[in-house]
Amino acid sequence: MTLVVVPVRYPLSAHSKRTLERALEVAREREAALSILHVNLYQNGRTVTRTDLKSEVERHFGRLENVRYVVRSGFLVEESILDEVAAEDADVVVVGHKQVGRLRRLIRRLTDNPEVDTYLRAHLDCDVITVEEARA
Repeated sequence: MTLVVVPVRYPLSAHSKRTLERALEVAREREAALSILHVNLYQNGRTVTRTDLKSEVERHFGRLENVRYVVRSGFLVEESILDEVAAEDADVVVVGHKQVGRLRRLIRRLTDNPEVDTYLRAHLDCDVITVEEARA
């Protein structure tokens, strides 16, 4: 089955909600499972549980079918996202445009290839969909 991964903040920011909306659309279009990911940063000292994440998402979107809630811990959000995408062998990653910039900087440090989409396709074999911020 196709898998879509979408990293989000907790509590959901306006941009995380928009990114999650797009991920839900992609999952429906592709008849895919959806993995909603939040990364607890060690340096923040705050721990969000899967139950917290699920409750927050369902408060805004209602009960969702074929969805998995994942909470990882790490020092870098971007590295944790890449780890999750690789571990789950995701087919699609839906990220906000700010996250793409951060991923691009991380990938640039790791390789000589600054393009997130190209890197993920080459190393993880997945599509990347970028969600722009809503304009006021």
